[in-house]
Amino acid sequence: MQTHYIALAQNGTHELIIKKSRFICYLQRLQTEAEAVAVIDQIKKSERKANHHCHAYLLGDDDAIQHASDDGEPSGTAGVPMLDVLKRQHLHNTIAVTTRYFGGIKLGAGGLIRAYTNSVAQGITALGLVQGELRQELTISLDYAQQGRFEYFLQQQNLTIVTTDYGVKINLTILVPEADLTATQQKIIDFLAGQTQLKPGQQRYLETPYTPGTSD
Repeated sequence: MQTHYIALAQNGTHELIIKKSRFICYLQRLQTEAEAVAVIDQIKKSERKANHHCHAYLLGDDDAIQHASDDGEPSGTAGVPMLDVLKRQHLHNTIAVTTRYFGGIKLGAGGLIRAYTNSVAQGITALGLVQGELRQELTISLDYAQQGRFEYFLQQQNLTIVTTDYGVKINLTILVPEADLTATQQKIIDFLAGQTQLKPGQQRYLETPYTPGTSD
């Protein structure tokens, strides 16, 4: 299981108009090649009057499956440039489909490469990115009287509460970097003077906004 990844913050579309041609880029997260085929087929149906539906996708943590299609554009001017953008952004399990409505003015090979590259790059910028980091669930059981100061303690430790359950006691579930689990448990026990019960849970990913260049 990978410890971190970069992904789209949301699925969506972005449109460019270049010399009267419309380039509509669809970007989506996915997990299987069957999903990729379904996405392409759906776009072809919904945009059936378009001239081209070029696409690129990467699947698997190590990009074991890669595919690119120019869909009738000159060879090498669409699919591969789109794929290169996904790779440069370190995006996995992602598909980009750029639909083109020809506006009557030819762009030439260089112009097409720039257009399809920008359709994906600008689409990613518009939709945003997140960074997913593998964390360990940890549930803390405590008395109601401890809640306020303990939540402040968690904020100071940069630990995120993902669920709060109210019963005889309050059960707070937080996400902790696996490497910090033992040390975090001890800090919590010390802070609550031992008046708590801790229960490690499953591993899951915590996604936070990501700006390229801030970390890799």
